[in-house]
Amino acid sequence: MQQNHYGRLGAVLSADLINLPEVGAASVHTLLEAHEIRRPEVEDLHVEGFRHWRDQLARAFRPDTPAEQCSAVNDLLVEATIRPWVTTHDGLQPHLHFVPDEADVLSRVKAVTAGGLAFVLCWEGGARLGRCRRPECSRAYVDTSRNGRRRYCSARCGNTEAVMRHRSRNAQPKS
Repeated sequence: MQQNHYGRLGAVLSADLINLPEVGAASVHTLLEAHEIRRPEVEDLHVEGFRHWRDQLARAFRPDTPAEQCSAVNDLLVEATIRPWVTTHDGLQPHLHFVPDEADVLSRVKAVTAGGLAFVLCWEGGARLGRCRRPECSRAYVDTSRNGRRRYCSARCGNTEAVMRHRSRNAQPKS
């Protein structure tokens, strides 16, 4: 998958936020740290906002049609109030952000996730945003494979499903 860093980061962060078992200040902080989000401190007043945002993000990973997926991502872009912002906060090359650097953590996460999903949708196609096909799982994932044929959240889920299909075929009586 050929994609800019910002798009991939935002899309993968979206999936990981959707898959977070419990949205609390500590769990979101840990997730944001793992994704190297600067100033990841999450206050209790942001927790409900993160829960709401997680529910909004999930719509982009369960579309019935491409038009519905575009609508879901457009709704995210509107709610995130994205506008391009060039910054040199790290002293390196100027680079693009979607909100001012001094914005609160919830606003920054909204911007990076909505922008990332828009990049993936437009540059790679909506099929790169998916839900695990194993009925017992349904975790969100971003397909970063070269061929774009991923259908499970992990190799473990894919292997488990393959074993179940194999056992089901072999358990049928042969005539």
